[in-house]
Order: sequence, then C-alpha cells, then structure tokens
Amino acid sequence: MKISIFYSLIIFILPLYLNAKTWQVGPTRTYTYCSKVASLVQNGDTILIDFATYKNDPQVKWDKNNLYIKGIGGRPRLEAGSIIANDATNGKGIFVISGANVTVDNIEFANAAVIDRNGAGIRQEGANLKIFRCKFVGKEMGILCGNIANCKTTIEYSEFFNGGSTFNPGYQHNIYINHIDTFVFQYNYSHDAIAEGHELKSRATNNIIRYNRIANEVSTDSRTIDLPNGGTAIIVGNIIEQGPNSANTNLFGYGLEGLSNPAPHNVWICNNTFINKKTTGSFIHVQSGTDTLFVKNNIFGGSVTSGIIAGIPDFLDSTHNLIQSKIADIGFVDPSKYNYHLLTQSSAKNKGISITNKANSYDLQPNKMYKDTCNFENRTIYNTIDIGAFEFEETTIISENNSIEFKVFPNPSSGRINIESKENDIDNVLIINSIGEIVLSTKQSNFSIEHLEKGLYFLIIQTNEKYFSFKLSKL
Repeated sequence: MKISIFYSLIIFILPLYLNAKTWQVGPTRTYTYCSKVASLVQNGDTILIDFATYKNDPQVKWDKNNLYIKGIGGRPRLEAGSIIANDATNGKGIFVISGANVTVDNIEFANAAVIDRNGAGIRQEGANLKIFRCKFVGKEMGILCGNIANCKTTIEYSEFFNGGSTFNPGYQHNIYINHIDTFVFQYNYSHDAIAEGHELKSRATNNIIRYNRIANEVSTDSRTIDLPNGGTAIIVGNIIEQGPNSANTNLFGYGLEGLSNPAPHNVWICNNTFINKKTTGSFIHVQSGTDTLFVKNNIFGGSVTSGIIAGIPDFLDSTHNLIQSKIADIGFVDPSKYNYHLLTQSSAKNKGISITNKANSYDLQPNKMYKDTCNFENRTIYNTIDIGAFEFEETTIISENNSIEFKVFPNPSSGRINIESKENDIDNVLIINSIGEIVLSTKQSNFSIEHLEKGLYFLIIQTNEKYFSFKLSKL
C-alpha cells in the first residue's frame, strides 16, 4: 500500500516539474519587464530577473502557484512610478501575489505609492509567501499582507526602510501583516519608518520574530514592534531600538487593539537588546488580561520613565534582565554607531539564566545572533549565557615569550575584532594572508575583517618596538 501511494504521488507531482518553464526578464531579453511575462507563466514556473533598474512598469499580478521569482547577477531594482501611482482600477503595488506557495528572492522594491496610500512593494493575497534577501525602500508599505486563511508568511535576510505616508500618518508601515495563521520574521533589518509608521506590525495569530535588527534611528516612527491582536508571540535575540524622534513612548506593543486572536495570548521575550534613546517612555506595553508574559535575559537600556512593563498580564515571569537608564554604562562596543556587542567589562556578561522552555516548538534560548546586514552568526555560550542579543566572545592569547598577554575577541570572527592588553600600548596591527600579503594595516584596537575571505590569517601586533604573531580565523 505504501509503495502504491508513493508511485501515485510521483505520477501526480512529476509532470508539474517536467512541464515547468523558466522565463527570463531583462533589458536584453525577449521580455524586458515583469509585466510582459506575468500573464504567460504557469504553476511551478521560475522567473529570473536580470540585474538592472526597471522603472515605471505597470503593476504585476502573479496569480499562479508554486512560482519562484529571483533576481540574478545582482539584486534588480523595481522602481514604481506614475503608472502605478495613478492606476485607479487596480493600483495596489509593484507585485500583487495571489498565487499560493510563491517565493521571491533577491529583488529590490522601491517607491511604491498608489491612490489609496497603501502602495506596497509586495501586496500578498495568496497563502504561504516566502521572501528571501529582498530590499524594500521608500513610500507607504514594504509588504502588505491581507487576511488569508491557513497561511504562513516567511521573511528572511531582507531589509525594510522608510515605509510610511506623510499623506496618511500612522497607517502605513515598513511591514504590515494582517490576519494569517503564522508569521516568521528572521535575520532581517527593518528601520526608520516615516510618518509615525511602525517598523513591524502584525495581526498574525502566531508571530516568530528572531535574530533581527528592528530599529528607529533618525526618523519619526511609531512603535518598533506592534502586535495589536494578541496570540502567541516569540521575540528572541533581536536588537529593538527606539530613536529620539519616535512618536510613541514604548518599543513593543501587544494586544493594544484587543485580544481578538485565538487564545492563548502568550508573549515570550528572551535575550533581546532593547534601546530607548528618547528621554521618556516604557519598553513593553501589553493588554491587561494577557495570559502569560515571560521576560528573561533582556537588556533594557535608556529612559524608563513609565516603567519597563505597562499593563497587567495574568501571569508574569520576569527575571535576569539588565535595566540601565544610562546606555553608556552597559558596556557596549559603540552605542553611538548602533553597535550593541558587549565589551569585556559589560555588566551583561555571564548574568543570564539558562532557558529550557519552548514555545510552539521554538527554543526560547537563542543559538544565533543577528549580523549586519540581514544575516546571522552562531551563538556560542561561554560559562553562563550573557544577557541581551549578543554573546561576548574572547580569546586570551599569550606571546611566545609568555610575558605579554593580549585578549583578541571574538576569534574566530566574521565581523569585528577587538584587541586588549592591560600593560602594553598597541602601536600597529597587521593581518597577513596565507601567501604573505598584508591584507589589513591599522593602528586601531577595534576593527572590521568583514571584507576578508574565509580562512586562516596571521595577526601581527607591534608594541614597544616588538612584534608578536598569532593565528586568526575568519568565519
């Protein structure tokens, strides 16, 4: 019986893939714009868009299922113009996706604006959309998802910037997800919504928001994260920042338009770094009557004039959080440049608690860390878990004569390197590759190696007219 079912599935599914077609869009292709090919594609097809800027194409509707739409040779930019802005018949945005199980990969959507002020880079009308490595820039909405039954929307490795409308302040956002079952948001950077828009707003029943940078830095936004109808919220390993110009006074809102989603109404907030650069405000505001509010291992840095938590949940478990009104006293690498990695003297080091709980099968103890821009790196716990979104990593290395001690951290690394020495001034630092070429020279003790290829290097430290060499691994 099992063999019979297996072959039946093969007979049904295989023709879909055998008949699938790849369509190419580009300035030198037969189809120069997405609008030229959208009506031709069938279920299961692939659409490859050449790297270029495509200006003022009409709105494109993708109504077939199981499509894969990808930018190649770089990230193509789809830039909306007057055709979409003046479309009174069906103006919704750059892409309208009504087919199910569609994947959009490596495309930039810019300047979406329409007559009703809800112009979106992507208007989602079909179930189970996946968005990877995309960028949404400019007016009104990055993505606007409608009310869709049995739908899971996944967004990863993507950037959202300057969503909002000055013609309708407070109602357009970087990301706006309406009533669906599950929303997964991971490894993304959503920032600087304008005109009192939110960086992220979701009415989904289940929200999994992990390892992102969600931040207002200079614009006038509203909440950083707004989940207005409750449900289950898993908020783990994020940098969540409110800038000095934000129109709101709290960073995270939950259930504030009523707990109308299906119960339970549980909020799990673990190992995030919350930063408030306003002179007033609170950090978390939940609707009274929320079933569970679980808040552990978080940094709350900045003004707390209205308390850490507003609202009264039925059950509150809140321990091992670091609360510091002076951001500079927490021990971040460079908070003025939004670098909230920990220094060796940080009061967040080794002060967390192990969390074994799961929510909807997701671990609440983080195993990754957000990495600029729109990526992640693995989180290794040394001793006791650190509080906040980042784990401090250090390697103590001793020179061959065993008399000079340096701390180089993190090592291995994929980003920045810090060098510390209690007794010696560092005059110069060189990094040399495997064939003897100098690939970096600096006098700084904090520097980036992001531009280097993965592999093994030699780190040369010059101090007091002496040289010391060590091995350095780039991840």
